[in-house]
Amino acid sequence: MALTRLTGANALSGNVPAANFNNASLNAVTSIPSSIATGDLKFISTATASSSASIEFSLGDYKEYQFYFVNCHPQNGSVKFQFNFSTDNGSNYNVTKTTTAFISSHSEDDLYTNLAYQGSNDLAQSTAFQDLTREDGNGTNASISGSLTIFNPSSSTFVKHFISKINSKTYYPEIHTFFVAGYGNTISPITNIKFQFSSGNIDAGQILLFGVN
Repeated sequence: MALTRLTGANALSGNVPAANFNNASLNAVTSIPSSIATGDLKFISTATASSSASIEFSLGDYKEYQFYFVNCHPQNGSVKFQFNFSTDNGSNYNVTKTTTAFISSHSEDDLYTNLAYQGSNDLAQSTAFQDLTREDGNGTNASISGSLTIFNPSSSTFVKHFISKINSKTYYPEIHTFFVAGYGNTISPITNIKFQFSSGNIDAGQILLFGVN
């Protein structure tokens, strides 16, 4: 089970209980009988933000990790949702990364559309946090939702590939669909990952973590 840690004032976290099946329904479940096949995708944990400075997860030896971001709302406007890796159990988030990014945009008034490479949001052998969005709005109905997949982070042989796709409502307002891919340029196992906005707290939202064997 991965460790989930939220930081900041009023930080909350919670784990969705594992399932226990009966012939009629799922209710207040606590375990899955060994006779029931559950497939390769395994739910690991979820974190619920409440004025949280950041959200951190520890990673293990699954071949693939899938993160799902559900209505994460920033405290500040015109910010970026970001992440970084750690190879020392969360003591430092400074893994060298090389990445690429592009964006699809469309304004609510239909006056602006765009599909473009985002050179200002990619990294070239940098230890900085990687942007997964840009210009996120903090209006009452604004949030970001999407996913990030990381491949074989426990490998001690290969670099650590990842792919992300996230939708966000910007402060314009308009929709941004932001695509990022790249790799952590290290053969050391990735032990932890941290998510944050570039400024201010994560006011609300959930991050769900799944593993694939």
